[in-house]
Amino acid sequence: MPHRTRIKICGLTREADVEHAAAAGADAVGFVLYAASPRAVTPQRAGALARRLPAFVTPVLLFVNATAAEVDAALQAVPHAVLQFHGDETPAQCAALARGRAWLRAARIPLGAGAAGFDLLEYADRFAAAAGLVVDAQVPGYGGGGHAFDWNALPWSHPRLRAAARVVLSGGLTPANVTDGVRLVRPWGVDVSSGVEAAKGVKDAALVSAFIAAVRRADAELANTPS
Repeated sequence: MPHRTRIKICGLTREADVEHAAAAGADAVGFVLYAASPRAVTPQRAGALARRLPAFVTPVLLFVNATAAEVDAALQAVPHAVLQFHGDETPAQCAALARGRAWLRAARIPLGAGAAGFDLLEYADRFAAAAGLVVDAQVPGYGGGGHAFDWNALPWSHPRLRAAARVVLSGGLTPANVTDGVRLVRPWGVDVSSGVEAAKGVKDAALVSAFIAAVRRADAELANTPS
């Protein structure tokens, strides 16, 4: 069966953007529970936005070095969410904070020549309990900042990585480059925020639709490519 790349639209702050992302075909939407982010929402706001989602569209709560109390408060507001840890959390801390729920771990890849020095296989082994690895760019602060790392520097096809089952490609994705990213990495999913925005925290509906269409084009092309 042809692989269907899952799509997450992250950093949502408005009802209209949540509803459009779901209607356009997103599989998941992300809410940032990190006060320093320009896309941050409170747990209560995340809960109100998540209630606009139809069945089978997954809410994802993004945390950066959050306390257990902060995670618990967000989960009370969005109890059926998947968790995404984007700070300096260890495997044990991720598992403890998730309390049996599915969780994702961000891998922050250096920009430029530094990408080749990042041992993604070792990282994947360390975080083997994660449901997925969000492979993002390392920039000052936390989050990709709209920058793409060197996709060619990492061993996507290595069996230890299991990219088609675990990797979520992120960092600097746009409607213009996501097709190339899917073709090269063949990830389980893709994650976009700034690449589909009119302003920070404000999504552009046309860009969201174009991004999703570009991912589907890549899937169709790969389905028709002899293995």
